[in-house]
Amino acid sequence: MDTAKFRRELLEVQSELQRFAYKLTADRDEANDLLQETSLKALGNMDKYTPGTNFKGWVYTIMRNIFINNYRKEVRDQIFVDQTDNLFHINNSRELDNYITDNGYDTKEIYRVVHSLPRDYRIPFLMHISGFKYREIADRLGLPIGTVKSRIFFTRQQLQSMLKDYK
Repeated sequence: MDTAKFRRELLEVQSELQRFAYKLTADRDEANDLLQETSLKALGNMDKYTPGTNFKGWVYTIMRNIFINNYRKEVRDQIFVDQTDNLFHINNSRELDNYITDNGYDTKEIYRVVHSLPRDYRIPFLMHISGFKYREIADRLGLPIGTVKSRIFFTRQQLQSMLKDYK
């Protein structure tokens, strides 16, 4: 496909891409940024498009992937990694203050229950609710990924049973 035809097709799908971007972001300015980033990426990767295939689907995929990558980057940027020797910040009571819920749970009670769990279960669980992926937790704690998953699963079960009165 020649450059002029590619650009023409890209211009034809701009309004649909704008709506899709708004659906993803729910913010007009972010949608405009996403649309611009998608258009630039599509133009920069014009040689990777296979003529005769679904152009609109190709561009939508680019937009979706950019959105997902930006979201993951934003989540990663917000994660705090406690590198103190004794995991001071994870063990500090202020950590759970960020998890105040709207459905009536008493934060102090949740904190008490979470911190009553054995350390081997508590640390992976706190890392998980902070946004770490299973693989990242396993790597940081030097544990097999299966062990991390089972400890988080066990911790969830324990919390559900210990906090059943709060439902």
